[in-house]
Amino acid sequence: MTAFFGLLLGLLIGASCRWFDLPLPAPPKLVGALLVVFMTIGFLSTDFLLGQL
Repeated sequence: MTAFFGLLLGLLIGASCRWFDLPLPAPPKLVGALLVVFMTIGFLSTDFLLGQL
């Protein structure tokens, strides 16, 4: 459920930035975007593993 709200919040922030013509709070390069993706995957997997304890 937490991951769903995180994805929803991300979509809302992205849509708001586009609607109000603000720069996105994300790196414009592919390597930077992949860094954000892998940081998110690491955060979610750590949260899952710690929840199992």
